[in-house]
Amino acid sequence: MSSTPRVINHAQARELLAQVDVLQILRALFRDLAAGHAVQPAQQLVEFPHGGGDFINYLGVLAQDGVYGVKTSPYIVREQGPLVTAWTLLMSMQTGQPLLLCDAAELTTARTAATTALAVDALAPPQAKRLAIIGSGKVAQAHLHYVKDLRDWQSINLFSPSLAGKNPQLESLDPRLKIASTCDAALEEADVILLCTSSAGPVIDPARLGKPALITSISTNAPRAHEVPPQSLNDMQVFCDYRRTTPGSAGEMLIAAEQHGWDIASVVGDLPELLSEQVPRPSYDRHVFFRSIGLGLEDIALANALWRQL
Repeated sequence: MSSTPRVINHAQARELLAQVDVLQILRALFRDLAAGHAVQPAQQLVEFPHGGGDFINYLGVLAQDGVYGVKTSPYIVREQGPLVTAWTLLMSMQTGQPLLLCDAAELTTARTAATTALAVDALAPPQAKRLAIIGSGKVAQAHLHYVKDLRDWQSINLFSPSLAGKNPQLESLDPRLKIASTCDAALEEADVILLCTSSAGPVIDPARLGKPALITSISTNAPRAHEVPPQSLNDMQVFCDYRRTTPGSAGEMLIAAEQHGWDIASVVGDLPELLSEQVPRPSYDRHVFFRSIGLGLEDIALANALWRQL
């Protein structure tokens, strides 16, 4: 067997991703994780010298599929702004040979948004009608793609500081989508709030919301980045993508534990538990917060699907 892996560039990855059921692949992954058929180690963060940035390695094993892999994603500090790239290497557990080297930009966007969508489906009230999205980039647009059919949304409001007024290109993504003039306007009466920014600090304060809502957060790989005030975790029901790894990496969780008396044991549940029905849906007597950091298994599962598609 050749030891040379197939190499998939950005455009090829996008084309192949359109041919697979991303939500179903990730749903199966989290159920495998709950059943002990997959292994998800903690992220590995390595800092570059002299404040030059860092890189994160995301690892994972899919025993049922006979593959393991690693996604490596650098955060490179530059004068013109930070540069973030990502590549995923898929390996065979049978032969020990590399199978695939894939530009992971499209995988990262798809798995980030689809993971949030799984959480929305598992956690949002069945009667949820009003959706708010904070952010307007590719990741925010992917979130809209994966959640738009999960509930009977009567309104979808989007806010981004980079937008000024109407945006026909964005509004064409869904007839219900409206561009809000302020963040507060986007959040008004929202049942579900998707935070899809690259901000290193809070973009909303849950304490200012008028009613309990589901708030999802992805953040970025800047050091200790967070999209809600860390102290707000004490007043919310907290869920995450994987309880064994997320609290040790998510910025607001680290800060809340160190400075605000938040206990990681208070995490109500994670996606493996939710999708295998080991924890019940939350009550909405207060806000529900879902935090994902991005798991290596998500990238590896999608890379495996693309390799099989080839």
